[in-house]
Amino acid sequence: MHEKIDQIIVRIKELERELRQELQEKQGAFLYRVERNKVRFEAEVKERHRKLIVKLHRYLFDASLFNILTVPFIWGCLFPALFMDLTISLFQMICFPVYGIPKVKRGQYIVIDRHALPYLNLIEKINCVYCGYFNGLISYIREIAARTEQYWCPIRHARRISSMHSRYRYFFDYGDGENYRQKLAEVRRAFEDVCKEE
Repeated sequence: MHEKIDQIIVRIKELERELRQELQEKQGAFLYRVERNKVRFEAEVKERHRKLIVKLHRYLFDASLFNILTVPFIWGCLFPALFMDLTISLFQMICFPVYGIPKVKRGQYIVIDRHALPYLNLIEKINCVYCGYFNGLISYIREIAARTEQYWCPIRHARRISSMHSRYRYFFDYGDGENYRQKLAEVRRAFEDVCKEE
């Protein structure tokens, strides 16, 4: 592939690692730690957080009427999301071993932990579970689709795209038919980076 593109991707990966490290340092600032995927706050922080809860009646009374009217539309997306989750998980379970593609670990994308924050009321906790699930699901689906695309159609677009998925760097340039024909089998197996990360 192109050396300059690879250098940019390496810099992006380094920045992502730096960002993750910076976010982890916030654990100390807000007096929490993560143990076995459970968030643990110091006792005095829990007590301060409990004082910040907005009671349900106050939360509902202060809510905009338009926000309340949109609730069925927001929650109506849950059933298609659950169906998509099941469908894409089955797709990956059946097809990825056939293609030789490493499976995407669902738990690395769907993270549900904000409901444990003591300063959220019940409605806020439910909303946080929903948003964590839905946005994580989109990321999970995108990674499965990216790996599938790398196997079946690893060609970059001619037109500008708004964002590139994790596998795009392995794709052939638009119009590069020679490399596509000569190196397609190689690109279909280029998942070493995924295996290292997992």
